[in-house]
Amino acid sequence: MSDAPSDSPPQAPPGDPTQPSAPPLRFLGQYIKDLSFEVPLAPEIFNVMRQQGPDMDVTIDASVRQIEGPVFEVAIATSLNAKIGEKTAFIMELVYACVAEVNPQVVPQEYVHSLLLIEAPRHLFPFLRQIVAETTGNGGFPPLMLQMVDFAELYRRKFVDQAGGEPQPDAGNIAPSVH
Repeated sequence: MSDAPSDSPPQAPPGDPTQPSAPPLRFLGQYIKDLSFEVPLAPEIFNVMRQQGPDMDVTIDASVRQIEGPVFEVAIATSLNAKIGEKTAFIMELVYACVAEVNPQVVPQEYVHSLLLIEAPRHLFPFLRQIVAETTGNGGFPPLMLQMVDFAELYRRKFVDQAGGEPQPDAGNIAPSVH
């Protein structure tokens, strides 16, 4: 046996709470599932916009779909509709998604639904926000910076409040949404 100090920390016994455990959620990939950007009244709408800014209707939905076992697809669907009076400035639809794996040894089954519809969208949102800003900017408009979304509050409003205090994750597979 050597008396020389080891460069690596001593190994803790299995199940030691001081050792980091496997992550509860792993992202296996993220991607644009669908993207559409239309400026139906171009180029005339740009002249109209010099006199008046558009009104914006923004809708955000989060959804989850089990792929196999503990692997799920989580998607955020965003719809943007910019109008000046009755004239449509632009329409943008974006579905940004990821494949996520839940660690069943760390996450109890009753928390999987909320984990996937709160934490996964929270991690995806900055990427979705960047795509919206770049697409609107590249479309000839000022880059649109979406406000941050509280996905926990969204989840509470959709699944907890409607159920009278008890989460109902399988209530028709309704996804959280904000308008």
